[in-house]
Amino acid sequence: MSERKGSTATKDRDKVQEPPLYKVLLHNDDYTSMEFVISVLEKVFRKSTSEATRVMLNVHQEGVGVAGIYTREICETKVVIVHDLARKSEYPLRCSIEQV
Repeated sequence: MSERKGSTATKDRDKVQEPPLYKVLLHNDDYTSMEFVISVLEKVFRKSTSEATRVMLNVHQEGVGVAGIYTREICETKVVIVHDLARKSEYPLRCSIEQV
């Protein structure tokens, strides 16, 4: 058996960067019911009832609260879903995204 001498073929590997993360922020208003906000947090953001209640109270007291942290595309999709649900229920609930 003969052995090949020389260099071994190697591939340069680029470091895979994780995509940047964004927060979905819920904004307080004087019209959207607390129950509706909790429902949105449970259904759209998959929060438990206790976690959804905690986030809702934070939004109510601080004026804004973090509903979840995701990639940009997922955040944008969740914002559209929340706005659609709010409009159908005749609430002015608003949410936005902000880079982490």
